[in-house]
Amino acid sequence: MSELEKLGSQTAYWNAAAAASTKQFAHPLHMPWLKDVSRSATLLDYGCGYGRFMKDLAQQGFNNLAGADTSPAMIAQARQRHPAMRFTTLGTPPKLPMAAASVEMILLFAVLTCIPGDQAQRSLIDELTRVLKPSGLLYVSDLLLQNDQRNQDRYAKSAERYGTYGVFKTADGAVCRHHPSDWFTTLLAGLDPIATRHITVPTMNGHESEGIQLLAQKPTANH
Repeated sequence: MSELEKLGSQTAYWNAAAAASTKQFAHPLHMPWLKDVSRSATLLDYGCGYGRFMKDLAQQGFNNLAGADTSPAMIAQARQRHPAMRFTTLGTPPKLPMAAASVEMILLFAVLTCIPGDQAQRSLIDELTRVLKPSGLLYVSDLLLQNDQRNQDRYAKSAERYGTYGVFKTADGAVCRHHPSDWFTTLLAGLDPIATRHITVPTMNGHESEGIQLLAQKPTANH
């Protein structure tokens, strides 16, 4: 297994971040993409962190929400902030304690950037596809390769070590990844694309970055 794949979910980093309560997760939830989703549909926020989107979705009338994260400290924060909601700590990510074809929509917000390895990302998408119902929706929000000199310098610095351009180490110790847009096409090839939008978003360390949001659908059995 390569060094990149061994990084996994970097749970220790996220436990420390939860304890410090300094990270802000600012990717926007584009509600027009959810307007036709039943308010009683089963929605999963994978990599839910503190549970911000769970709260936002509940305020929009969704009433069958579940959140999952690899960080016990993040889940503890989520339960403290939203005691009436359902949260799960993932002991063997990306495996979910959910039946196949049991979820109607999954949010995957700023998660792939925290999973730098190709195979680890593929394994996650495979697991999310497993639990999605036929015609279920996957809503991805993540970060693209940036054009500024600061990012290009750190991509170049880390490319030889990690073997993937766009991977870098933050000043506080996380190994993250920014992606070329065509990577998402490859990664989500087993799903049907519905919509794409480009966004500008503050990163968790306060830098403005270009991002992408994608809505994709699991094919039906007779697709």
